[in-house]
Amino acid sequence: MPVPWEALIPCGLLVVMFGVTGNAFNVAKRMTNDGKPPRYNLDSWDDMMIERDRRLTGSHRGQSTDPIAPKSFSTSSIWPTERVH
Repeated sequence: MPVPWEALIPCGLLVVMFGVTGNAFNVAKRMTNDGKPPRYNLDSWDDMMIERDRRLTGSHRGQSTDPIAPKSFSTSSIWPTERVH
């Protein structure tokens, strides 16, 4: 049985387009995570640590090795505050 060569062009286009969009999505996902793979199955402790890292470094994936927190960390609480009259 002869091979329908003209059917290979659309099949090749589909393979290329799915490959391009999959790789573009992977690159976009890594760019939003500072070049690191995405996190899965996060619990409340991980959420607290992500929020702490965001307040310390300004990025939710950044981590600081400085043992002393910056001055702005003492006033950047995640708890909402209200003025007492």
